[in-house]
Amino acid sequence: MVVERASAHFLSKPWGVLDLRPWSDARQDGGAIGEIRYERPNAAAESALLLKLLFTEQPLSIQVHPDDALAHEMGLPCGKSEAWYILSATAGAQVGLGLDQRLTPQQLRDAVCDGSISDLVRWRTVAPDDVVVVPAGTIHAIGAGLVIAEIQQRSDTTFRLFDYGRRRELHVEQAIAAADAGPVGPEVGLEALTGPLDEARTLLVANAHFVFERLDLAAKSAWRLDAERETWLLVVSGSARLGPFDLVSGDVVFAQADRTEIHPGATGMVGLVAYTGARRLPHLLQRSAQPSSPDTERRQGDSLTRAKASPMGTRLGRTK
Repeated sequence: MVVERASAHFLSKPWGVLDLRPWSDARQDGGAIGEIRYERPNAAAESALLLKLLFTEQPLSIQVHPDDALAHEMGLPCGKSEAWYILSATAGAQVGLGLDQRLTPQQLRDAVCDGSISDLVRWRTVAPDDVVVVPAGTIHAIGAGLVIAEIQQRSDTTFRLFDYGRRRELHVEQAIAAADAGPVGPEVGLEALTGPLDEARTLLVANAHFVFERLDLAAKSAWRLDAERETWLLVVSGSARLGPFDLVSGDVVFAQADRTEIHPGATGMVGLVAYTGARRLPHLLQRSAQPSSPDTERRQGDSLTRAKASPMGTRLGRTK
């Protein structure tokens, strides 16, 4: 049984940004930050999912990830399916998902080698609150001007097909083996949960690897989070007291096999929650009989004042 505040690790990326506000006031000396990766405080603690924030001043590479079957053939523990929630987007910002046409393996190889793959990606304009599902094997890309919350299987395996002249390694044969080199299927849209909690929960994604939801908790309400499975919660806006933690935008809590109270602050709380398993949990969030106390509200106000005042540690990871 565990409820713990996740640690934020800042990763330098060639496509990142210098200013992470309002998500963090931390300053980094290593240049542009493209990713905040959230980890459990104990580095040795395992988890099946990985939660990130992505910040793009420039486009990322065009890439693809293996599915579980191919990953196992390669001696890796799992593939990498992911989903994106658009937190902010400049006018006209785009993501790429799938190709305009079906390619044979040789056609894909030729398109990667001559760079024409960049003209074959199907781009779509996105706006805040859009959700994009990226199954393993889907050729995809993220354009400039975006802040994205990403939930994924815990894997760093990425095969690049095009990298905008950055002179990083491409992974042609691995990408061909991993890619479903064609258009994607029908896009997954927003689905409102039914039942007495549909005013607070919206289902974003449910697949074989994780469930992804949005929580909208009204000001001064009281809730109980029943984290039956591995569960990650990111505060998008507002504030809340969750168990022993005062949370504001950009804060993340990890919980598993435990229950904890949530008391949103004076402006309420919007959050994203992801958990393992293929089916949504009907009892993940329930109203609590315990109202928000004046002491809780005072602590939340203090947290807003202190938010992001102390820089957090940096750890570099693989380049996307």
